[in-house]
Amino acid sequence: MNAIIDASELESALAGANPPVLLDVRWQLSVARAAGEPPFDGRAAYRAGHLPGAVFVDLDEELASAPGAHGRHPLPDLGVFGAAMRRAGVSSRTPVVVYDGGMGWGAARAWWLLRWSGHPDVRVLDGGLPSWPGPLETSVPAPAEGDFVPEPGEAGLLDADGAAALARSGVLLDARAGERYRGEVEPIDRVGGHIPGAVSAPTTENVGAGNRFRPAAELVTRFKELGVSESSPVGVYCGSGVSGAHEVLALAVAGIPAALYVGSWSEWSSDPGRPVAVGPDPQ
Repeated sequence: MNAIIDASELESALAGANPPVLLDVRWQLSVARAAGEPPFDGRAAYRAGHLPGAVFVDLDEELASAPGAHGRHPLPDLGVFGAAMRRAGVSSRTPVVVYDGGMGWGAARAWWLLRWSGHPDVRVLDGGLPSWPGPLETSVPAPAEGDFVPEPGEAGLLDADGAAALARSGVLLDARAGERYRGEVEPIDRVGGHIPGAVSAPTTENVGAGNRFRPAAELVTRFKELGVSESSPVGVYCGSGVSGAHEVLALAVAGIPAALYVGSWSEWSSDPGRPVAVGPDPQ
């Protein structure tokens, strides 16, 4: 099953016999608070207009737990996450389509969590809300309670030690901007740089016009050039496990399974005992 869906396919699916549940996960990484500006309000954006029938999901409150020692967006409490999914109408036998404002990061976080916790049929709307050609609605739906219960598997998730080991034994991709990887700037975390052995692979280079994913064949070539082979285990990290989920999604489009280090740089860099590499060289 493809991990993404375009707007025309979604229109057909919504008119079919088993329409997908729609989740609106509009979210933006905001450093505006440091300048005294209000952060992005995804719920307000949702109420101003969303796909018909879509339910808003709060990334900070329902797809992550509170910031702390394990990073800015640690794994959510599974009880909270499961309750949010059931409230949105998610059931184990119902397909799910997730979208956001277009960047794809928030939607990818929801996609990754659902797939990691056992949902068999989840896709991301390629290009997000801006790709939708139909009318929007402002009313808030009240779907029937779903029955989905998260049951995470052992695969697909890395902790700090696992990420460090994978950087030596496989391919660990750093999905952040290149200047943050190199340690030239660090607007959020304690220190700049990257996990030793990690390869710079900005997730923004996986998309083209309209933030739509590049064709699968192009993504296969891109990841091959970054050192990914059929035999190499692959992992991804970013700043806090959100844009990294988008890179895992790009890898899925290319047919390449990958694990996510959810704590990412926000966890790694907060530990003075963890080594930090700077510059363009992975080591």
